[in-house]
Amino acid sequence: MNQTELKDFLDEKVIQYNNQDFIESDPVQIPHLFSQKEDIEIAGFLSATIAWGNRKMIIKNSHQMMELMGNTPYDFIMNHNDEDIARLENFVHRTFNGKDFGSFIKGLQHIYKNHGGLEAIFSKNQEKDSLQKSIHEFKKAFFEIDHLQRTQKHISDPLNNSAAKRINMYLRWMVRQDTKGVDLGIWKNISPAKLSCPLDVHSGNVARKLELLSRKQNDGKALAELDLNLRKMDPLDPVKYDFALFGLGVFEGF
Repeated sequence: MNQTELKDFLDEKVIQYNNQDFIESDPVQIPHLFSQKEDIEIAGFLSATIAWGNRKMIIKNSHQMMELMGNTPYDFIMNHNDEDIARLENFVHRTFNGKDFGSFIKGLQHIYKNHGGLEAIFSKNQEKDSLQKSIHEFKKAFFEIDHLQRTQKHISDPLNNSAAKRINMYLRWMVRQDTKGVDLGIWKNISPAKLSCPLDVHSGNVARKLELLSRKQNDGKALAELDLNLRKMDPLDPVKYDFALFGLGVFEGF
């Protein structure tokens, strides 16, 4: 395929997968449960944090997280006590356990109390065509308070050459102005043009087959290469192609 044919092919796949049917089998459904901005962004952040492994299990455990917070995540973050944190102890999703969950609650409270909230902190360190420095600075701020060392691994750092798939997916949910009702687009201080593709095994394999990606590892350098090629096709909304790459990989076994 030449560049024009590839763009036409992927644009068709975006239309096929970027619609409300996608929500049923994706953890993006969790922030869709809420209407208050802070509830949406906290629900999104926590469900994106555990978004690895079996998708049904991710969704089930994300629902459990919301239930443990009384389905009022922002109120829980801001007003929890030690007994509330103790009730999280038995939660587990793969290597993310109840102690990690408790640390995340305290980290989020710190972000809202001392850094103006999630949108404010991610908006602060934007670069011309990237949010990867914003993610790095967010992680530093998130862990300014006392926390378990082990919990740090649950937020990736792109400046350590991580593709930071889950947090880039979260930013897509919050920032991308989606007319199809999948991505929520509730953050107005970040341009969708700066988003990076959530690079994982599926999207990476498809990108290589389509010659959008030559690097073999799914790391930060691979993400930079993929972002560059997706921005050539749509500089204003490059991560819409995540739907095409992911759909081709997961649903079509491309």
